[in-house]
Amino acid sequence: MTTAFPVLLGADETTATAGEILGRCRELVRPTLVGTVGRLHPWVAEMAAYSFGWCDVGGTPAEGAGGKGIRQALSVLCAEAAGASGEAAVAGAVAVELVHTFSLLHDDIMDGDQTRRTRPTVWKAYGTGPAVLAGDALFALAVEALAAVDGAGAAAAVRRLSAALGDLVRGQADDLLFESRPWTGPTAVGPAEYRTMVEHKTGALLGCAAALGAELAGAPESTVAALDWAGRHMGVAFQVVDDLLGIWGDPAVTGKPVHRDLRQRKKTFPVLAALGAGGPGAPAAERLATLLEGSPDTPDDATTRRAAALIEQAGGRSAALAEADRHIAAVETCLASLPLAPRAGAELRTLLGFLARRDI
Repeated sequence: MTTAFPVLLGADETTATAGEILGRCRELVRPTLVGTVGRLHPWVAEMAAYSFGWCDVGGTPAEGAGGKGIRQALSVLCAEAAGASGEAAVAGAVAVELVHTFSLLHDDIMDGDQTRRTRPTVWKAYGTGPAVLAGDALFALAVEALAAVDGAGAAAAVRRLSAALGDLVRGQADDLLFESRPWTGPTAVGPAEYRTMVEHKTGALLGCAAALGAELAGAPESTVAALDWAGRHMGVAFQVVDDLLGIWGDPAVTGKPVHRDLRQRKKTFPVLAALGAGGPGAPAAERLATLLEGSPDTPDDATTRRAAALIEQAGGRSAALAEADRHIAAVETCLASLPLAPRAGAELRTLLGFLARRDI
């Protein structure tokens, strides 16, 4: 599957690859992140370190890959784009990374996910109660990290993070409620409602990450607000791509089983777009609705393969790609309107283009 991002990739503007950019930002943030996690109770700190991929169960250091560090990289790059050193954003980068990991710990419990990045999830490895406790600890650390920032910016940064957390919870609540709603009919979830949920659940923290970097760098409020807006659009594009990967992604790349989202009967953008298809896609949409409404709570492999084929026939896959493209274009419009430092602006474009593709 391919899609074009002709402006965002910025290949002629920077020699650094997305992987190199992410690696540089992780190296800048990691000492402070490790030190912050190390202040926790030893058992809780071990669970947190396990969730970051730093150790195995029992605390033995691990060499395996952790997360990409997307949100912390956004904070660092937006500080640099505002003309400051990336060090100015470290506290914000640590805070958003802690909140992101906290949300993953709790999401895995709510969704019943047993693996993440090819390893058992924290709740599966340590137990549900301990995983909840570790998530709560990371949330508290995130607030503490921002509250410790010198100067008047600390209060504004904490307020921004708190607002993003409120949106995240709102989005997660809607996502859980979607599970009990029907596939079709007047109370079915539509693509627009799903888009709003994703902006809250995923976009809010990406927007917060970008805005915090600029805010801690002393950027004007107009720049901070514009980067928050851009991050939210990026979050929607990012999640829609995740939805595509959740149906058609390669398990070797995603670390999750093929057709995972269909097996869990998740109402993701490609499915909702397919169900609402008219014109040439309508017959496939009708067959998809019948299949979903008649399938068991845990459909078998044959059912999920059939559903994936019908979603594509109804246009759900192409609609999701078009949705991601629209939000990427909105991000580019925002970045083009801001007086960003050239190198950091180019690296932002490289990173954002990479995040929207991710081998889909």
